[in-house]
Amino acid sequence: MYMLDTMTKAIENIPDKNVVFADIRHETHFGTTLVVINGALRRLNQSAKSGAVARVLVGETWGQASTTERVSAESLGEILHESTKIAKASAKHSRKEIDLSGVPAYEKVVMQHVKENPADVPIDEKLVLTKELDKFLKIDDRVVKTEADYMDSRRVFRLVNTIGSRLEWDELRIMSFVTSVAKEGTRIQYDYDVRSGLGGYELLREINPITFAEECSRGALDLLSAEKPPSGQMTVVMDGNISGLVAHEVCGHASEADEVVKGRSFLTNMVGVQIGNDTVTMVDDGSIEGLRGSYPFDSEGTPGSRTVVIENGVFQGYLHTLETAIIMGVTPTGNGRSQDYNRRIFARMTNTFFDKGDWTDDEIIADTKEGLYVVKTLSGMEDVVGGGVQATALKGFVIKNGEKTTLVRSMTLAGKVLDILKTVDAVGNNVEFSGGSCGKGEEDYIPVTTGGPHMRGIMMVGGG
Repeated sequence: MYMLDTMTKAIENIPDKNVVFADIRHETHFGTTLVVINGALRRLNQSAKSGAVARVLVGETWGQASTTERVSAESLGEILHESTKIAKASAKHSRKEIDLSGVPAYEKVVMQHVKENPADVPIDEKLVLTKELDKFLKIDDRVVKTEADYMDSRRVFRLVNTIGSRLEWDELRIMSFVTSVAKEGTRIQYDYDVRSGLGGYELLREINPITFAEECSRGALDLLSAEKPPSGQMTVVMDGNISGLVAHEVCGHASEADEVVKGRSFLTNMVGVQIGNDTVTMVDDGSIEGLRGSYPFDSEGTPGSRTVVIENGVFQGYLHTLETAIIMGVTPTGNGRSQDYNRRIFARMTNTFFDKGDWTDDEIIADTKEGLYVVKTLSGMEDVVGGGVQATALKGFVIKNGEKTTLVRSMTLAGKVLDILKTVDAVGNNVEFSGGSCGKGEEDYIPVTTGGPHMRGIMMVGGG
């Protein structure tokens, strides 16, 4: 409690009366990374760092400063003073004011409960698992490169602000990632798999290393004989991995309210508008237990929450920081996130997914006379202003008369968001989640989850 007390005293003694709101957040980061490639340990890193950041609001402008010095009245006073100077300098050019006085204050300690803290697992045991995964990827001489990665992290946060919040919480995440590259003649293909979540080492205990690795390599080997995908506008059945990427790229970034208040999102002024078929419901939920993008509080001290972005095809609302919520006259959603104490806070996604429907996966395939069944994501791009999206899928299967037939290699899926969502006519009853990371612009990476059920719609397909 000493650190929280010191932070509280500092925030209560800001001398400048022009400051309308301020907060201090302290973070401590611990992490382990292991990378094994072709049987050789290529990286072993155990890191620890900490720092504090102060934000000050004057009028409608923010000032921010951070430090890695030990927490004390002096060090916190210095960054508060520096933040105030920055905010006041910018405020000279504005006559508006953001009033955060009505934002709720929270006082709580939330420490994550896990069965097995990765910090208590010897590094040698983590290395054995990672080496085993890499070894089990080598199932055929055509597998020319194998890689297994292990990552765990624990972040401890403390936050106070001028409205009375006093918070302490932690976030513990873990991930195992495997990649297999296969080569035959001039053909080269690869596949991957990942297990991740908000939790302890027990998440990886659930993995069967042999099965996990061999299925990955088998996927790469199968793709060596895969055919070129068809191209053109067609019916596409997406697995949950692909529909999750589409949710993230299609409406996720465009729903981040810091883009909306600047008029840089195609979803500006779209609340209450039917933007998709009534089968489409999309959610961002930072409160789901165990998912990689979850947390008790965002970087501003707002609890993680469930936000319905689209409900039965109707656009419902945006993902907010404290600032954007006040500007738009709504309740903060707990989506104010920063990469760390050296970065600014943006409106960011957490766990973003299309919600389930009434169809089984097999029913959707069987009901599709002709089309393409696409599986596993590679990458995605969105045009937040224009409303376009492009997703790259690892592989797929041609659908003929309700049956999966020819395996095809990677392809791109593209189209206008509002056009795609209006064509979705079948949604599966099982949501799949995939954990990863998301950047805003070229940096500011944060942990997120994408997800969705099997979905059927019309998109433009190309590649091969």
